[in-house]
Amino acid sequence: MASLGERALDWARSHPTVTRSAAAVVAGLLVYLSFPPRTLWFLAPVGIAVLTLAVRGTSRARGGFGVGFVGGMAFFLPLLPWTGIYVGPVPWIALSVACSVYVGLFGLLTRWVATLPGWPVWVAAVWSLTEWGRASFPFGGFPWGKLAFGQADGWYLPFAMIGGAPLVSFAVALTGTGLAALILRTLRRLRGVGADSSEVAAVTSNSPRWGASRLTSWNRIVAAAMLVAIVPVTGVILRTALPGPEDGNRPITVAAIQGSVPRLGLDFNAQRRAVLDNHVKRTEELARDIAAGRAKQPDVVIWPENSSDIDPLRNADAAQEISQASKDVKAPILVGAVLVNDDRTTTNSVIVWNGDAGPGERHDKKIIQPFGEYLPFRDFFRHFSEYADRAGYFVPGHGNGVVHVQPAGGGAPVTIGVATCYEVAFDRAFEQSVRAGAQLLTVPSNNATFGRSEMTYQQLAMSRVRAVEHGRAVVVSVTTGVSAMITADGTIQQQTPQFEPAALVATLPLRDNTTLATRLGPAPEVGLCILAAAATVAGITRRRNTHPVEQTGRDVD
Repeated sequence: MASLGERALDWARSHPTVTRSAAAVVAGLLVYLSFPPRTLWFLAPVGIAVLTLAVRGTSRARGGFGVGFVGGMAFFLPLLPWTGIYVGPVPWIALSVACSVYVGLFGLLTRWVATLPGWPVWVAAVWSLTEWGRASFPFGGFPWGKLAFGQADGWYLPFAMIGGAPLVSFAVALTGTGLAALILRTLRRLRGVGADSSEVAAVTSNSPRWGASRLTSWNRIVAAAMLVAIVPVTGVILRTALPGPEDGNRPITVAAIQGSVPRLGLDFNAQRRAVLDNHVKRTEELARDIAAGRAKQPDVVIWPENSSDIDPLRNADAAQEISQASKDVKAPILVGAVLVNDDRTTTNSVIVWNGDAGPGERHDKKIIQPFGEYLPFRDFFRHFSEYADRAGYFVPGHGNGVVHVQPAGGGAPVTIGVATCYEVAFDRAFEQSVRAGAQLLTVPSNNATFGRSEMTYQQLAMSRVRAVEHGRAVVVSVTTGVSAMITADGTIQQQTPQFEPAALVATLPLRDNTTLATRLGPAPEVGLCILAAAATVAGITRRRNTHPVEQTGRDVD
C-alpha cells in the first residue's frame, strides 16, 4: 500500500499547475518575511530558490509567467498594504498587480534561460533585469521591494559598496538559483541510487560510462553547493572592508528632530500650524538641554519632510518661527517645507535656514511620487476613486541633490546630500549627491500618511543600504518616526520610537572618498541587464533548435 508521502507525490505530479502555484505562494511569502521589521534576511534566497524551481521547466510560456505572477502577488500584497491604509484597497491591489507582472516576466524568461549551461547565473541576471524594469516603468518605476532592501541586517549588505543595491539583489538571487540547482542535482542523484536494481547494478557496476556520469553528477552537486556557500561568505569577508563608525575626514555634530503630528492619515496636515509648532517646540526643548549641558551643541539641525507645510517663503509668521528656533538652538536648520509656486503648483523642498539670515540653499525633491504627490491622467483616474482629487500638484525639482551648510561650530562648509522620502528608493538619488561632493547624507521623510505600518522600517532599511553603498553616514529625520543616525557601515547608532516627539544628537564623520559603487554608478546593473538579455536570446534560440514547434504553434515539449 502506498505511503502518504508517495500518494502526495503522485497527486502533485498529476496536478502540476496547482503544485507550482502553491510553491510560488510559499516563495513569495518567504521573500516577504525577509523584509523589515523582521530580520529574517536569509529567507530571501530560499524564496528565490523555491520560485525558480516552480517556474523552471513549465511546459508553456504563459505557464512560466503565471507561476511567477502568483509568486509576485504573494510577495507584494503583504509588503505594500500601507499604500492603501487611508485610500482603500484599490491602489494597494493595483500596485501589487503591476509589480507582480515583473515577477511574472521573471518566470517567463527563466523558462527560456534555464536550458543553458550555467543557468543559475543567467536566471539570477534575469531577476536583476526585472528589478531594473520595475524600478523604471511605468511613471518612473517603483523600486520598493528590491531584494537588496531586505538585507540591511544580512551577510549580503557589504556587496553594496561594490555594485550598489543591484549587486546585493543579484547576490541574493544567485544564492537562491544556486540552491535550486543544488536541490535539483541532489534529487536526481538520489533518484538514480534509489532506482537501482540487480540488473541495473550488474550493467552499470562495470560500466566506465556510468562511472564517468556518476563523477560528473557529483561534480555538479559540489559546484552548486560551493556557489550557495561562496556568495554569502564573500559578503561576510567584505564586511571587514567597511569603514568604521568614526572613520572620516572630520566630525560634525548633527541633530535630527522628530516633532510628530496632531493626527495620522491623509489629513495630518490639516493642522499645518500644529505640525510646524511641534517641530519648533521640540527644537527649543533641545536648545534648553544644550544650555543645561544635557546635550551637545549641534553644528546643524535636520527637520523632516513636511515639517512646515506652511510656505515659509510666503508666510512671515512661519518664517519668524523657524528663524527663532534656529537662533535658539544656535545652528542652521534644514527645514522640510512645501513651497507654493506662481502657477499654484507646489514643490517639496528642503531649505537651509540660518537664524535671522533666513533661507539659503535648497533641494527641491526631484523624484516625486505618482498617485500621491501628483496624479498622472487625473481625469481618467477620478472615475475610479474619490481620492483622485486629493492627490497633490507637486512638480519635480532640478539640481544636483546637495545643499551646503556652514556648521555652527565653524570650519569649512559641509556638503549634505538630500534624498527626500521616496527618493531614497532610487539608486540615482544619492549617487548624484555623492558625485556632487556630499560628505554626509540625509533622508527627511513624512510617514504620517502610512500609519503604524511596516513602511517606515522598510524605508529605514533602504537608508542603511545607501549608507554602505556610498560610504557615508546617513541622518534619517521623520515626522512620526522612525528617525535614526546611521553610520557608514549601515549600523543604526541611534533611533527613535514611533509617534513620540524626540531629538537625536550624534557626532558623525564627514567623508570625501568614494566607494567603487559610487564610481561605477549604474554600470553593474546595466551589465547584469545586458547579460540577462543575451542569455534570453541564447535560451530562445536553443529552445527553438532543440524543440521544434508543431504547425499548431504549440511546443512539442
